[in-house]
Amino acid sequence: MNHEESRNVLRTGFLILTVGLFALGFLGVVFQPESDIPFEKWYWNWPTVFLATGILLFFIFFLTRPRRPKEWRGAGLTTAFFISLFTEMFGIPLTIYVLAPLLGLEPKIFGMYESHLWAYFLSRTGIISLQAGVYLVMVLSTGLISSGFILLALGWKEVYRGEGALVTDGLYAKLRHPQYLGLILTVVGFLIMWPTFLTVLLAPLLIGRYILLAREEEWELEGKFGEDFRRYKESVPGFIPSLTQHGRSSKVPLRQ
Repeated sequence: MNHEESRNVLRTGFLILTVGLFALGFLGVVFQPESDIPFEKWYWNWPTVFLATGILLFFIFFLTRPRRPKEWRGAGLTTAFFISLFTEMFGIPLTIYVLAPLLGLEPKIFGMYESHLWAYFLSRTGIISLQAGVYLVMVLSTGLISSGFILLALGWKEVYRGEGALVTDGLYAKLRHPQYLGLILTVVGFLIMWPTFLTVLLAPLLIGRYILLAREEEWELEGKFGEDFRRYKESVPGFIPSLTQHGRSSKVPLRQ
């Protein structure tokens, strides 16, 4: 391994470690199994709103690197999604203020556990306790969010190491759009963890935007790499990973 490759490995390792530490810290705040934090202590926590939003958006933008106007439009939709999510998660619970009267309840009964709405509604059926429902929701959402961040980080590493070439090895030998898939898994994971009216409305638009950006990216790559990309596209799936495809080449050089 040469000096540049060593630097790339260290850079990637540092990035993944930082993302992992953020995820552990964030999930430690959201899921504290020893106690159900009451409404008055959980909400109106603006430092956490700003910190969680800023750190998460920094990593997403760093790993996806929007450049063109259409990519920035998608980034704007992503920003709106996470601002609305964390504002309701730690700041003003608009969804709960709307839902509680419809259920004949006081908003203040929604502490930290009850605000995991999927878990709360499961508990109201009597099938599962609230604490078990929160555990189930957190395991599922954490798995999706963690998988999403791993795909984002590994996809970034492959593209960075590609240095302008068409990358078809590693993760890209399994699927063509690992970073877009990572973003989709992250969005779905947060929807399961903490659904709100705004994020439920924004999520389909956001996922549709990621799919559209992936298609537009493919048109550009086909124009740039021609037959090389067409052969790659025919052999590697877009979003559903292949468990048997090993890829043919590591990097297809740019054509002058």
